Amino acid sequence: MSKILNVSQLGKTYTSGTKQLTVLEDVTFSINAGETFAIVGPSGSGKTTLLGLCAGLDYPDTGNVELCGTALGELNEDQRARLRNEKVGFIFQNFQLLPTLTALENVVVPLELQGVKQPSKTGKELLGKVGLSDRLHHYPSQLSGGEQQRVALARAFSNRPSVLFADEPTGNLDQDTGDRVVQLLFELNQEAGTTLVIVSHDMELAQKCQRILKLRGGKVVANEVLVQS
Repeated sequence: MSKILNVSQLGKTYTSGTKQLTVLEDVTFSINAGETFAIVGPSGSGKTTLLGLCAGLDYPDTGNVELCGTALGELNEDQRARLRNEKVGFIFQNFQLLPTLTALENVVVPLELQGVKQPSKTGKELLGKVGLSDRLHHYPSQLSGGEQQRVALARAFSNRPSVLFADEPTGNLDQDTGDRVVQLLFELNQEAGTTLVIVSHDMELAQKCQRILKLRGGKVVANEVLVQS
């Protein structure tokens, strides 16, 4: 089975004044194409930093990341952006929708940037899949948190990504709303055959994945297989 993400001996240290804070140290793992994978750990364990490095949003101090067969360390910023645009989807805890665009426009803009034919038709289909056909022309401020995250879900799958990174996707949602978003996330993921990487402190969510990587103090303390991929 092909590897869609290879992480080798990754390290990241931040300098604050005269102090150095090591956020990640010697992190190594790989993820198979089509796998569902959770990264868990307490606050401050390095989860979000690791996700940013895996997605090429930041640079490691040591080690290497290979994403979709491409070594990120060999790419400049424009090349990294192009790779993310073509191969990667994102879902964030705070939704990150553009406030001046409607739900439909938030989904359509990435499609337009990619030159997709009939982007509005595709956007409407995606929003229909997440149950928002009656919210196409609402702005984020007119939507509930759960509705905003469902728009973000539709947007994340709009470019048919090879891998989708979800950073605390239910962190700002109540239990029932979060459960609905998770259900949609896994349904869309299965339908698209996307590799799903979830960062979360929620073990119940993590245990829906096939594998769990546990971090503590910036180090890997466990890499558990729950379901064979």
